[in-house]
Amino acid sequence: MTLILTFLGKGGSGRTTTAVALGKKLSKAGRRVLLLGQDASAGFLLDTPLTETPREVEPGFQAVQLSFTHLLERGWEQIKSLEAQYLRSPTLKNVYGQELGVLPGMDEILTLNALREYRQSGQYDVILYDGAGNLQTLRMLGAPEIASWYWRRFRQVLEGSEVVQTAAPFLQPIAGALLTVNWNLDSLSQSPQNPEALIRDGKALLNDPRRFGAYLVACDDPASIALAQTYWGGAQQAGVSVRGVLQNPGGRGGNLADQFNPLPVNRLPVLEGNHWEPLLAALPDVLAPVSAPLPLEIDLPNRQVKVFLPGFEKNQVKLTQYGPEVTIEAGDQRRNIDLPPGLRGQAVTGAKFQQGYLIISF
Repeated sequence: MTLILTFLGKGGSGRTTTAVALGKKLSKAGRRVLLLGQDASAGFLLDTPLTETPREVEPGFQAVQLSFTHLLERGWEQIKSLEAQYLRSPTLKNVYGQELGVLPGMDEILTLNALREYRQSGQYDVILYDGAGNLQTLRMLGAPEIASWYWRRFRQVLEGSEVVQTAAPFLQPIAGALLTVNWNLDSLSQSPQNPEALIRDGKALLNDPRRFGAYLVACDDPASIALAQTYWGGAQQAGVSVRGVLQNPGGRGGNLADQFNPLPVNRLPVLEGNHWEPLLAALPDVLAPVSAPLPLEIDLPNRQVKVFLPGFEKNQVKLTQYGPEVTIEAGDQRRNIDLPPGLRGQAVTGAKFQQGYLIISF
């Protein structure tokens, strides 16, 4: 089972240094590690220029610098091959991946897909993602949850639409003439690469603390602490377990345990030149069982849903219910909870905010 870890924190807090140090520590322990970086910072620390192809920087430790144009080009070729498989007269064959540019927001989807492909390759025990570490990363991590809502709602709308149902007898023969298979909502759902399956797999990965987790990286500085707390709550909204806090030197030098209770806090030393050993020794055992609070707990016997939302005050959290789903809005993010059968269709009877938990009763 591959474990993916990412790092959240204010720019300049030492995220990249921490990611490189963790890669060194894990590879020395015999783990196969891949570090994914978005800029040249990791290559500078490793004293090795990184490219779009993973390269070994130390025994058992590979690193790659994400190139979104390269990822887009490769994905476009996959789309063209699928079109050629299902269409008798492909229409995209004269559009080349080398011509395409990356639209805003597309890099997040390409990154998620790259993480998925590297994980599925089976070549790595641990993948370290050194991304922006801010709200952009949180939006990326929340993409499967949001996509799941769109798929559930709009698929139901299309299936229940009188227009679609009326037009289906006319559209299906046309689709049958153009495609080598019968292409409709039902056949799309049966495909092994259908949107619902990909979204479900993505959510399962991000919501499993044994396979995906995040660490907050901060120093004892008010701005660093405030942003790390915001990212903590945002990660929980995306369904990602935050495992702990990695405290780098800076600010007043105090301990951050009170600000991030109940998360464990590891205080890290300054990296002196190329002497990595003190830093490696101070890092936590990321392969140990996770003891941090889960983002979501469902208590069917007591008819309750508990959502951990650290970093938010009661007046920053809004709860609404539409049909079978409950929507939680906190900060700049929304989370749609698809209730289990035991609670689905039941109205919310109460909600309270207690010690960082939103407790919803049915």
